[in-house]
Amino acid sequence: MADVKTEVPEHCPGTQSKDAGKASACAGCPNQTICSSGEANKIDPGIELVKERLLSVKHKILILSGKGGVGKSTITSLVSRALAADDLERNVAVLDIDICGPSQPRVLGVLGEQVHQSASGWSPVYIEDNLSLMSIGFLLGSASDAVIWRGPKKNGMIRQFLSDVDWGSLDYLILDTPPGTSDEHLSATSYLKAAGITGALVVTTPQEVALLDVRKEIDFCNKVKIPIIGIIENMSAFICPKCKNSAEIFPASTGGGRQLAKDLNIEFLGSIPLDPLLARCCDEGKNFMTEMPDSPVVAVLSPMIQRIIQKCEKTEVSSAVDD
Repeated sequence: MADVKTEVPEHCPGTQSKDAGKASACAGCPNQTICSSGEANKIDPGIELVKERLLSVKHKILILSGKGGVGKSTITSLVSRALAADDLERNVAVLDIDICGPSQPRVLGVLGEQVHQSASGWSPVYIEDNLSLMSIGFLLGSASDAVIWRGPKKNGMIRQFLSDVDWGSLDYLILDTPPGTSDEHLSATSYLKAAGITGALVVTTPQEVALLDVRKEIDFCNKVKIPIIGIIENMSAFICPKCKNSAEIFPASTGGGRQLAKDLNIEFLGSIPLDPLLARCCDEGKNFMTEMPDSPVVAVLSPMIQRIIQKCEKTEVSSAVDD
């Protein structure tokens, strides 16, 4: 597909328009030649490849947040481990598309593992019998190596992960994304649209500085038509591991994730407390659910996971009826 530059004029008619490259607004646009030739209107062949590869994947869920540091990777690991532990017959996989900051190999305890290739494609790394992971972190020589790539190369890597990995039959494919609404999000969305995106879990923390960016992420979902499964508020309160008392480290001055969900008519799935033992388990790659089964985090996670399952199954039934 043609490499379309992003510096487009304000009144661009769009690549799908019959006036693409021909309207007065197109004068001086760096994409004018490409648009007028019809090259920009061609369908990326990778979209069909991804669709074929993911035919046996029931639910594709994006973990999103416009803000960095809210704990998307932690939530990804908790949700994926909980889904896998809830039913040992349920197959779950995690795709880490944070190309420049892959953290899932460490969080899920498989740092240093290598990806193997066969005739059917790349084999993901298995954490449990029913939980696997693919990340660019497995392809780097060292965990300290920087990935310094522009958009097109990131796009190609995400396409390759989606179309070349031998995922097998999956019930859930969970995609851990970087913050923002940039290259990785657009690539994942465009490639997954034909395969069907079940929805997104939007992660926030209680303070307004996080909520501001999360609102932008929700706007992104609305614009690209990604259904939102619900909002999860992370680090809602600090739980002392000794006395079990709680304290608000990040005060919800404007109502936090719960009020945001109410304002935007999105389901609020729950609040996950800030537990230092959870942070330690992530650093050490340990399964928090088995290491700390009595933690308040595990207590709030269980009903949250059941609600996610219900909503995904409801979406599956609706799609079947529509077909």
